[in-house]
Amino acid sequence: MGTAFIAGGIAACGAVTATHPFETVKIRMQLQGELQDKGHQPHHYRGPIHGVSVIVRNEGLRGIYRGIGTAYIYQILLNGCRLGFYEPMRKPLTKLIFGNETTQSLGINMFCGASSGVIGAAMGSPFFLVKTRLQSYSPFLPVGTQHKYKNLFDGMSQIYKGEGVGGLYRGISAAMIRTGMGSSVQLPTYFFAKRRLVRHLGMEEGPALHLTSSAVSGFVVCCVMHPPDTIMSRLYNQNGNLYNGVFDCLTKTIRTEGFFAIYKGFLPHLSRILPHTILTLSLAEQTNKFIRSLELRILPPVALDTQEKKL
Repeated sequence: MGTAFIAGGIAACGAVTATHPFETVKIRMQLQGELQDKGHQPHHYRGPIHGVSVIVRNEGLRGIYRGIGTAYIYQILLNGCRLGFYEPMRKPLTKLIFGNETTQSLGINMFCGASSGVIGAAMGSPFFLVKTRLQSYSPFLPVGTQHKYKNLFDGMSQIYKGEGVGGLYRGISAAMIRTGMGSSVQLPTYFFAKRRLVRHLGMEEGPALHLTSSAVSGFVVCCVMHPPDTIMSRLYNQNGNLYNGVFDCLTKTIRTEGFFAIYKGFLPHLSRILPHTILTLSLAEQTNKFIRSLELRILPPVALDTQEKKL
Protein backbone atom coordinates (compact mmCIF):
# COMPACT_ATOMS: atom_id res chain seq x y z
CA MET A 1 0.00 0.00 0.00
CA GLY A 2 2.85 2.39 0.83
CA THR A 3 4.42 1.95 -2.61
CA ALA A 4 1.13 2.68 -4.40
CA PHE A 5 0.46 5.70 -2.15
CA ILE A 6 3.85 7.24 -2.96
CA ALA A 7 3.57 6.34 -6.65
CA GLY A 8 0.07 7.78 -6.87
CA GLY A 9 1.05 11.02 -5.13
CA ILE A 10 4.18 11.61 -7.23
CA ALA A 11 2.36 10.79 -10.47
CA ALA A 12 -0.53 13.12 -9.63
CA CYS A 13 1.80 16.04 -8.87
CA GLY A 14 3.47 15.62 -12.25
CA ALA A 15 0.05 15.53 -13.92
CA VAL A 16 -1.38 18.56 -12.09
CA THR A 17 1.58 20.74 -13.12
CA ALA A 18 0.58 20.27 -16.75
CA THR A 19 -3.20 20.49 -16.31
CA HIS A 20 -3.68 23.15 -13.59
CA PRO A 21 -4.45 26.00 -16.06
CA PHE A 22 -7.49 24.13 -17.41
CA GLU A 23 -8.68 23.48 -13.85
CA THR A 24 -8.58 27.25 -13.20
CA VAL A 25 -10.65 27.91 -16.34
CA LYS A 26 -13.09 25.13 -15.46
CA ILE A 27 -13.77 26.54 -11.99
CA ARG A 28 -14.35 30.06 -13.32
CA MET A 29 -16.70 28.79 -16.04
CA GLN A 30 -18.66 26.83 -13.43
CA LEU A 31 -19.07 29.98 -11.35
CA GLN A 32 -19.82 32.56 -14.03
CA GLY A 33 -23.53 33.39 -14.28
CA GLU A 34 -24.19 31.69 -10.93
CA LEU A 35 -27.95 31.76 -10.22
CA GLN A 36 -28.55 34.27 -13.01
CA ASP A 37 -31.31 33.75 -15.57
CA LYS A 38 -30.30 32.58 -19.04
CA GLY A 39 -29.64 35.53 -21.32
CA HIS A 40 -28.25 37.61 -18.44
CA GLN A 41 -25.14 35.57 -17.75
CA PRO A 42 -21.61 36.86 -18.44
CA HIS A 43 -19.34 34.88 -20.75
CA HIS A 44 -15.88 36.06 -19.74
CA TYR A 45 -14.49 32.55 -20.21
CA ARG A 46 -15.85 30.70 -23.28
CA GLY A 47 -13.74 27.57 -23.40
CA PRO A 48 -10.40 26.02 -22.43
CA ILE A 49 -8.18 27.89 -24.91
CA HIS A 50 -10.07 31.19 -24.70
CA GLY A 51 -10.14 30.99 -20.90
CA VAL A 52 -6.41 30.35 -20.61
CA SER A 53 -5.60 33.21 -23.00
CA VAL A 54 -7.91 35.66 -21.16
CA ILE A 55 -6.42 34.83 -17.75
CA VAL A 56 -2.79 34.92 -18.94
CA ARG A 57 -3.38 38.21 -20.78
CA ASN A 58 -4.92 39.89 -17.72
CA GLU A 59 -3.24 38.13 -14.80
CA GLY A 60 -0.10 36.55 -16.22
CA LEU A 61 1.19 33.03 -15.57
CA ARG A 62 0.74 33.61 -11.86
CA GLY A 63 -3.00 33.97 -12.42
CA ILE A 64 -3.40 30.76 -14.41
CA TYR A 65 -1.31 28.84 -11.84
CA ARG A 66 -3.01 30.37 -8.81
CA GLY A 67 -3.32 27.75 -6.04
CA ILE A 68 -0.82 25.30 -7.56
CA GLY A 69 0.94 24.61 -4.23
CA THR A 70 -2.37 23.76 -2.57
CA ALA A 71 -3.23 21.56 -5.56
CA TYR A 72 -0.04 19.53 -5.00
CA ILE A 73 -0.96 18.78 -1.39
CA TYR A 74 -4.51 17.87 -2.36
CA GLN A 75 -3.37 15.58 -5.19
CA ILE A 76 -0.89 13.77 -2.94
CA LEU A 77 -3.65 13.06 -0.42
CA LEU A 78 -6.38 12.24 -2.94
CA ASN A 79 -4.47 10.12 -5.44
CA GLY A 80 -2.21 8.63 -2.81
CA CYS A 81 -5.33 7.31 -1.07
CA ARG A 82 -7.15 6.45 -4.29
CA LEU A 83 -4.29 4.41 -5.75
CA GLY A 84 -2.86 3.33 -2.41
CA PHE A 85 -6.04 1.86 -0.91
CA TYR A 86 -7.58 0.41 -4.09
CA GLU A 87 -5.67 -2.87 -4.40
CA PRO A 88 -5.40 -3.54 -0.62
CA MET A 89 -9.21 -3.20 -0.46
CA ARG A 90 -9.97 -5.08 -3.68
CA LYS A 91 -7.81 -8.17 -3.14
CA PRO A 92 -9.13 -9.34 0.27
CA LEU A 93 -12.72 -8.50 -0.67
CA THR A 94 -12.44 -10.44 -3.95
CA LYS A 95 -10.81 -13.36 -2.15
CA LEU A 96 -13.55 -13.33 0.51
CA ILE A 97 -16.36 -13.44 -2.07
CA PHE A 98 -14.84 -15.44 -4.94
CA GLY A 99 -12.07 -17.35 -3.15
CA ASN A 100 -9.45 -16.00 -5.56
CA GLU A 101 -8.00 -12.48 -5.33
CA THR A 102 -7.09 -12.41 -9.05
CA THR A 103 -10.76 -12.64 -10.11
CA GLN A 104 -11.98 -9.41 -11.71
CA SER A 105 -15.44 -8.25 -10.59
CA LEU A 106 -16.78 -4.95 -11.95
CA GLY A 107 -19.00 -4.45 -8.88
CA ILE A 108 -16.16 -4.98 -6.39
CA ASN A 109 -13.77 -2.88 -8.48
CA MET A 110 -16.25 0.03 -8.59
CA PHE A 111 -16.97 -0.27 -4.86
CA CYS A 112 -13.26 -0.25 -3.95
CA GLY A 113 -12.58 2.59 -6.38
CA ALA A 114 -15.38 4.68 -4.88
CA SER A 115 -14.38 3.86 -1.29
CA SER A 116 -10.72 4.74 -1.80
CA GLY A 117 -11.78 7.97 -3.55
CA VAL A 118 -14.11 8.96 -0.71
CA ILE A 119 -11.29 8.48 1.83
CA GLY A 120 -8.99 10.69 -0.26
CA ALA A 121 -11.68 13.34 -0.75
CA ALA A 122 -12.40 13.53 2.97
CA MET A 123 -8.70 13.91 3.81
CA GLY A 124 -8.10 16.52 1.12
CA SER A 125 -11.34 18.52 1.37
CA PRO A 126 -9.96 21.58 3.24
CA PHE A 127 -7.16 21.89 0.68
CA PHE A 128 -9.56 21.65 -2.25
CA LEU A 129 -11.74 24.28 -0.59
CA VAL A 130 -8.89 26.80 -0.42
CA LYS A 131 -7.64 25.81 -3.88
CA THR A 132 -11.07 26.50 -5.40
CA ARG A 133 -11.24 29.92 -3.77
CA LEU A 134 -7.70 30.81 -4.81
CA GLN A 135 -8.40 29.85 -8.42
CA SER A 136 -11.75 31.62 -8.60
CA TYR A 137 -10.30 34.93 -7.43
CA SER A 138 -9.62 37.47 -10.17
CA PRO A 139 -8.90 41.20 -9.78
CA PHE A 140 -9.81 41.72 -13.47
CA LEU A 141 -12.76 39.50 -14.43
CA PRO A 142 -14.35 38.26 -11.18
CA VAL A 143 -16.97 35.50 -11.25
CA GLY A 144 -18.85 34.14 -8.24
CA THR A 145 -17.94 35.10 -4.69
CA GLN A 146 -14.43 36.51 -4.39
CA HIS A 147 -12.07 35.44 -1.60
CA LYS A 148 -8.78 37.28 -1.36
CA TYR A 149 -6.25 34.86 0.16
CA LYS A 150 -2.49 35.28 -0.06
CA ASN A 151 -1.83 31.55 0.03
CA LEU A 152 -2.98 28.25 1.53
CA PHE A 153 -2.12 29.15 5.12
CA ASP A 154 -3.72 32.58 4.91
CA GLY A 155 -6.85 31.00 3.41
CA MET A 156 -7.13 28.34 6.10
CA SER A 157 -6.48 30.91 8.81
CA GLN A 158 -9.20 33.25 7.53
CA ILE A 159 -11.71 30.42 7.17
CA TYR A 160 -10.94 29.03 10.63
CA LYS A 161 -11.21 32.45 12.29
CA GLY A 162 -14.50 33.21 10.55
CA GLU A 163 -16.21 29.83 10.53
CA GLY A 164 -14.27 27.46 12.77
CA VAL A 165 -13.34 23.88 11.90
CA GLY A 166 -16.74 23.38 10.24
CA GLY A 167 -15.88 26.07 7.72
CA LEU A 168 -12.80 24.13 6.59
CA TYR A 169 -15.01 21.15 5.81
CA ARG A 170 -17.73 23.10 4.02
CA GLY A 171 -18.92 21.15 0.98
CA ILE A 172 -17.25 17.90 2.02
CA SER A 173 -20.38 15.90 1.16
CA ALA A 174 -20.25 17.16 -2.43
CA ALA A 175 -16.53 16.38 -2.59
CA MET A 176 -17.10 12.82 -1.41
CA ILE A 177 -19.94 12.27 -3.89
CA ARG A 178 -17.94 13.78 -6.74
CA THR A 179 -14.74 11.88 -6.01
CA GLY A 180 -16.58 8.67 -5.16
CA MET A 181 -18.35 8.75 -8.53
CA GLY A 182 -15.14 9.56 -10.41
CA SER A 183 -13.07 6.99 -8.55
CA SER A 184 -15.72 4.29 -8.94
CA VAL A 185 -15.13 4.34 -12.70
CA GLN A 186 -11.52 5.55 -13.07
CA LEU A 187 -9.50 2.47 -12.11
CA PRO A 188 -12.13 -0.12 -13.16
CA THR A 189 -12.46 1.42 -16.66
CA TYR A 190 -8.67 1.75 -16.91
CA PHE A 191 -8.09 -1.94 -16.16
CA PHE A 192 -11.15 -2.97 -18.21
CA ALA A 193 -9.87 -1.04 -21.24
CA LYS A 194 -6.37 -2.42 -20.67
CA ARG A 195 -7.60 -6.04 -20.67
CA ARG A 196 -9.77 -5.51 -23.76
CA LEU A 197 -6.97 -3.82 -25.70
CA VAL A 198 -4.60 -6.68 -24.90
CA ARG A 199 -7.19 -9.35 -25.69
CA HIS A 200 -8.82 -7.93 -28.82
CA LEU A 201 -6.16 -5.67 -30.37
CA GLY A 202 -3.10 -7.59 -29.27
CA MET A 203 -1.48 -4.60 -27.56
CA GLU A 204 1.48 -5.39 -25.33
CA GLU A 205 2.37 -4.01 -21.92
CA GLY A 206 4.02 -0.62 -22.36
CA PRO A 207 3.49 3.15 -22.71
CA ALA A 208 1.10 2.86 -25.70
CA LEU A 209 -1.22 0.51 -23.79
CA HIS A 210 -1.09 2.68 -20.67
CA LEU A 211 -1.82 5.86 -22.66
CA THR A 212 -4.79 4.42 -24.57
CA SER A 213 -6.34 2.83 -21.48
CA SER A 214 -5.90 6.07 -19.54
CA ALA A 215 -7.59 8.10 -22.29
CA VAL A 216 -10.65 5.84 -22.22
CA SER A 217 -10.75 6.07 -18.42
CA GLY A 218 -10.38 9.88 -18.45
CA PHE A 219 -13.31 10.43 -20.81
CA VAL A 220 -15.64 8.21 -18.77
CA VAL A 221 -14.55 9.89 -15.53
CA CYS A 222 -15.25 13.37 -16.90
CA CYS A 223 -18.77 12.44 -18.08
CA VAL A 224 -19.67 10.88 -14.73
CA MET A 225 -17.95 13.38 -12.43
CA HIS A 226 -18.68 16.78 -13.98
CA PRO A 227 -22.18 17.52 -12.56
CA PRO A 228 -21.18 16.89 -8.91
CA ASP A 229 -17.92 18.75 -9.65
CA THR A 230 -19.91 21.86 -10.63
CA ILE A 231 -22.01 21.59 -7.47
CA MET A 232 -18.87 21.17 -5.37
CA SER A 233 -17.21 24.26 -6.89
CA ARG A 234 -20.25 26.36 -6.00
CA LEU A 235 -20.57 24.97 -2.48
CA TYR A 236 -16.87 25.52 -1.80
CA ASN A 237 -16.88 29.05 -3.15
CA GLN A 238 -20.07 30.33 -1.49
CA ASN A 239 -20.16 32.84 1.33
CA GLY A 240 -22.69 32.30 4.10
CA ASN A 241 -25.49 29.89 3.27
CA LEU A 242 -26.40 30.56 -0.34
CA TYR A 243 -26.92 26.80 -0.63
CA ASN A 244 -28.03 24.48 2.15
CA GLY A 245 -26.39 21.41 0.68
CA VAL A 246 -25.78 19.32 -2.42
CA PHE A 247 -29.41 18.88 -3.49
CA ASP A 248 -30.36 22.48 -2.70
CA CYS A 249 -27.49 23.68 -4.89
CA LEU A 250 -28.45 21.23 -7.66
CA THR A 251 -32.12 22.26 -7.73
CA LYS A 252 -31.39 26.01 -7.52
CA THR A 253 -28.84 25.78 -10.32
CA ILE A 254 -31.10 23.82 -12.68
CA ARG A 255 -34.22 25.86 -11.85
CA THR A 256 -32.49 29.20 -12.46
CA GLU A 257 -29.97 28.44 -15.19
CA GLY A 258 -31.35 25.32 -16.88
CA PHE A 259 -30.27 21.67 -16.85
CA PHE A 260 -27.08 22.14 -18.85
CA ALA A 261 -25.76 24.60 -16.25
CA ILE A 262 -24.42 21.58 -14.33
CA TYR A 263 -22.23 20.90 -17.38
CA LYS A 264 -20.71 24.39 -17.46
CA GLY A 265 -16.97 24.14 -17.97
CA PHE A 266 -17.16 20.58 -19.37
CA LEU A 267 -14.63 21.18 -22.17
CA PRO A 268 -11.90 22.67 -19.93
CA HIS A 269 -12.65 19.88 -17.46
CA LEU A 270 -12.15 17.31 -20.23
CA SER A 271 -9.02 19.19 -21.36
CA ARG A 272 -7.74 18.88 -17.81
CA ILE A 273 -8.88 15.41 -16.87
CA LEU A 274 -7.81 13.58 -20.03
CA PRO A 275 -4.11 14.50 -19.80
CA HIS A 276 -4.33 14.37 -15.99
CA THR A 277 -5.69 10.81 -16.04
CA ILE A 278 -3.25 9.75 -18.74
CA LEU A 279 -0.28 11.23 -16.87
CA THR A 280 -1.42 10.03 -13.44
CA LEU A 281 -2.11 6.42 -14.40
CA SER A 282 0.81 6.13 -16.83
CA LEU A 283 3.25 7.76 -14.41
CA ALA A 284 1.87 5.63 -11.58
CA GLU A 285 2.73 2.49 -13.57
CA GLN A 286 6.27 3.73 -14.19
CA THR A 287 6.74 5.10 -10.65
CA ASN A 288 5.50 1.82 -9.20
CA LYS A 289 8.08 -0.08 -11.25
CA PHE A 290 10.83 2.32 -10.20
CA ILE A 291 9.98 2.11 -6.49
CA ARG A 292 9.70 -1.67 -6.69
CA SER A 293 13.15 -1.83 -8.32
CA LEU A 294 14.54 0.30 -5.48
CA GLU A 295 12.93 -2.01 -2.93
CA LEU A 296 14.52 -5.02 -4.62
CA ARG A 297 17.93 -3.36 -4.32
CA ILE A 298 17.54 -2.05 -0.76
CA LEU A 299 15.32 -4.58 1.02
CA PRO A 300 16.33 -8.23 1.44
CA PRO A 301 14.09 -10.85 -0.25
CA VAL A 302 12.64 -11.98 3.11
CA ALA A 303 11.41 -8.45 3.90
CA LEU A 304 9.82 -8.19 0.45
CA ASP A 305 8.07 -11.55 0.86
CA THR A 306 6.65 -10.39 4.20
CA GLN A 307 5.50 -7.11 2.63
CA GLU A 308 3.79 -8.96 -0.23
CA LYS A 309 1.90 -11.18 2.25
CA LYS A 310 0.66 -8.11 4.15
CA LEU A 311 -0.63 -6.58 0.90
